[in-house]
Amino acid sequence: MPLPNLIGMRWLASLLGGQEAPRLVGIFIAREAGVPMQALDSVEAFAGRGLAGDRYAEDVGHWRLTDRCQITVISADQVARAERRSGRVLQTGAHRRNLAIAGLSQDELREARLRIGDVVLDWHRVRPPCGYLDQVAGRRMAKALGRHSGHCFRVITGGRLQVGDGVQLVRSPN
Repeated sequence: MPLPNLIGMRWLASLLGGQEAPRLVGIFIAREAGVPMQALDSVEAFAGRGLAGDRYAEDVGHWRLTDRCQITVISADQVARAERRSGRVLQTGAHRRNLAIAGLSQDELREARLRIGDVVLDWHRVRPPCGYLDQVAGRRMAKALGRHSGHCFRVITGGRLQVGDGVQLVRSPN
């Protein structure tokens, strides 16, 4: 029997100490630049491209020429923090990130490799909010999220993502 991985240990800790096992709690896409995010129950992730129907996978995102991300990820804790700071509900996708993950902090996401079902994502870089976010999601949204509230990931292995899927930290941050 193989040694327990980090996720297995987290799961055991969640049973014993109340820490939540990492899981996918939100999937969001926008079909083109500037339109509201759409919440989905599931979506196909394509290797080297991103999420089916999303603006960046379809090459119509606002930052497609200079600052493209295949998939953007935010921790559920960071979403909750931004909701407290802004007084707005962000769980509908106003944060403009593709995936929301519970049970992992923003620090744990940095430089990580994740497995969500059959999909493997590899950390690419930090994706801080910008002034354009305020234009499409509302005034002061970038400030509410804070400069460490997102990460770009590359899709290494494609497949189906579904809300509720467990998230395995395959390679932890350095």
